[in-house]
Amino acid sequence: MAKTIVITGANRGIGLAMASIFSKRGDSVYAVCRQSSRELDALGVNVVSGVDVTDESGLAVMAQSLAEQTIDVLVCNAGILRDENLSNFNLATMRDQFEVNTLAPLRVVHALQAQLSAGSKVAMITSRMGSIEDNTSGGRFGYRMSKAALNIASVSLSHDLAEQEIAVGIYHPGYVQTDMVGGRGDISAAEAAGRIIGLVDELTLATSGQFRHSNGQRLPW
Repeated sequence: MAKTIVITGANRGIGLAMASIFSKRGDSVYAVCRQSSRELDALGVNVVSGVDVTDESGLAVMAQSLAEQTIDVLVCNAGILRDENLSNFNLATMRDQFEVNTLAPLRVVHALQAQLSAGSKVAMITSRMGSIEDNTSGGRFGYRMSKAALNIASVSLSHDLAEQEIAVGIYHPGYVQTDMVGGRGDISAAEAAGRIIGLVDELTLATSGQFRHSNGQRLPW
């Protein structure tokens, strides 16, 4: 049965690849983004543009555009990566990453909670760089902290939504070849997207709140 899928940050990278896969299998996709792209327009999905997920007015546009929809899968994918260390200490970029990577996904879920119902699923796209135990190289303060904060927020969300029978998946896509990392990476956006969609398909209330690599591996906190 076709499902209604909402994806933030869907104009490029993993979000675009997920939109393509969901659309090709017959799901109704709502691609949320600040500005559409030629590649996204070519998919023929429902594009909800003009949405900055850190801005109240943008979130209002998103909520109004989706007000009549019952969402089966909500993918909070929008994110940014900046680089700071003790030699290049930049509080502004750290704050920006918290706004986009941590607070925005929660704001999206809050804005669309009326469109979620029993059986709906929320997928949080995070990073293993948010793992404290897995941090063996340091640096990237803002990105690491913002993703660690997203992880714990997502676990809280999994508990808060359990009574409504809404499951929450927390997914590290892998080191993906996207613009965010300058095209570096060891897997394509399409492969990462396919893996994540497979995990979303398998997600249940029993596995809600787990932190997983897109290859299925449980990741340490």
